[in-house]
Amino acid sequence: QVQLVESGGGSVHPGGSLRLSCAASGFVSEYYVIGWFRQAPGKEREGISCINNNGGRISDYVESLKGRFTISRDKATNSLYLQMNDLTSEDTAVYYCAAAPWDVCGDWSARDINYWGKGTLVTVSS
Repeated sequence: QVQLVESGGGSVHPGGSLRLSCAASGFVSEYYVIGWFRQAPGKEREGISCINNNGGRISDYVESLKGRFTISRDKATNSLYLQMNDLTSEDTAVYYCAAAPWDVCGDWSARDINYWGKGTLVTVSS
């Protein structure tokens, strides 16, 4: 059974940085995609970045986050990361690790995702 466990959330001042981690387990095939979503208060869940496990190809989905948010992984430990820099109040959200049994990330839409972590809260305030 696939399990995704996020960590690393918390409170930070504007301009600060956080690094989220996701410990993944239970995949029976190397063909899957894994990545990050976030959901701000009153808003829909938004896909941020995705990486396909087999080839390591990264797809980013939010133009305004490019250059500030970086996805990475440690394949040896089945760990996924999201480095978030220069945070603003608009980045306040619950951040979710997500995965699906696909070989490519595609649209990275929340409605299609098979596996979710419980989420970790990131609060950016002064």
